[in-house]
Amino acid sequence: MSHKIMVVDDEPTVRYTFERFLNRMGHDVTSLATAEEALNRIASFEPELVITDVRMPGMSGLDLLEKLRASLPEVDVLVMTGFEDMQSAIGAIKAGAYDYLVKPLEFDQIEAVVERCFRDRAVRRRMKHFTNEAAEPYALNRLVGRDPRMIDIYKMIGQLSQTRAPVLIRGETGTGKEVIARAIHFNSPEAGEPFVGVNCTSLPETLLESELFGHTRGSFTGAVTDRKGRFEMAGSGTIFLDEIGDTTGSFQAKLLRVLQEREFYPVGGEQPRRTEARVIAATHRDIEALVDEKEFRDDLYFRLKVVEIVVPPLRERRGDIPLLAEHLLEKIASEMHKDVHVIPEDVMGAITGYDWPGNVRELENALTRAVVLSRGPAISLEHMGIDGAGLPGGGAAMAEDDSLAAMEKAHVQRILRRTGGNKQESARILGISRPRLYRMIERYDLDVPE
Repeated sequence: MSHKIMVVDDEPTVRYTFERFLNRMGHDVTSLATAEEALNRIASFEPELVITDVRMPGMSGLDLLEKLRASLPEVDVLVMTGFEDMQSAIGAIKAGAYDYLVKPLEFDQIEAVVERCFRDRAVRRRMKHFTNEAAEPYALNRLVGRDPRMIDIYKMIGQLSQTRAPVLIRGETGTGKEVIARAIHFNSPEAGEPFVGVNCTSLPETLLESELFGHTRGSFTGAVTDRKGRFEMAGSGTIFLDEIGDTTGSFQAKLLRVLQEREFYPVGGEQPRRTEARVIAATHRDIEALVDEKEFRDDLYFRLKVVEIVVPPLRERRGDIPLLAEHLLEKIASEMHKDVHVIPEDVMGAITGYDWPGNVRELENALTRAVVLSRGPAISLEHMGIDGAGLPGGGAAMAEDDSLAAMEKAHVQRILRRTGGNKQESARILGISRPRLYRMIERYDLDVPE
């Protein structure tokens, strides 16, 4: 079935490519160079789908999205950009974009999302129900990455910021689970309310209950006054329970009541208190295994994982490491008032090749150490505390050729072997498009397992 699609991009080659491809799919397509031109043609062309770039001269794609959401909410908008940043991803989803895609795009990806969009439109038409919501765009730069799984997390943050549903964030230590929790909170309508974080492993059970629920005077030795707990302090904001997988069954039962009844009892108290706080929990542990072993309540698990976010470890999104390293170096140097801003090629190659078992937190600590010890504008491996021997595959191979190209070749070859030659999975892990992977395979004459 043919549909009307409008493409808005200031690059002529992009417009031409989209027109040819979408015409071959059987759609009626018009393409324009600016958002202003698009708005002038909307009424006469009456598109069902608008595909727009984000960054263009004059009005941006997000501005165009806002205007369309306000005046023509029935028009779906697909946002694309070559600037893979969290601000655009979350801003687009919050403002009502149907989806968000990162350049360079592949034809099968475009075809899939366009077909999905029109299938969803047909369902909405039958149901006579539209769910687009408008919201103001915002900026947030604590999360950095362009790996497809990170892009999906940015989208999820945009959606979750408009709800009060409990969230369970899973990932290894140091992957940034609390940063994601804060992103959800501070981009929600309750951003002005408190964000209260509690590490559940840092306190014994009795003190954890007092910390979260408060206590009454005389309820235990040392309780000389009534004390509010974190749930009460959070008000209608967010309470973040880190390492929830390490809590006891007794505590889990009390937390389950809070989620079910929206009330709790202070330690020693006889009257329940209400809470409107949203609960976001996080864990690095295999929580399903804990449930199977009866160490974690299955009813609490299902209450917490209304929405689940899985954060990939840094070693599985190596394509993000250079971006992260540069971002963190700029932040650290600014905080320390030091003019350190250069990551030499050999250092970047080593940083990208290292597994970072402590993830983003370990990378930040290593860069902080390098900035502290640096005597000039560039950091060194010696100051970071890692060297070739610490890289996957050992340092011997690196000693023969420690150029960035050699490191890149070795790393891509390792990923291809790890995936058994699966190019789609290899490209996902590397954080690059499949066409780029094909070019690297040809350039480096890599061995692709069958």
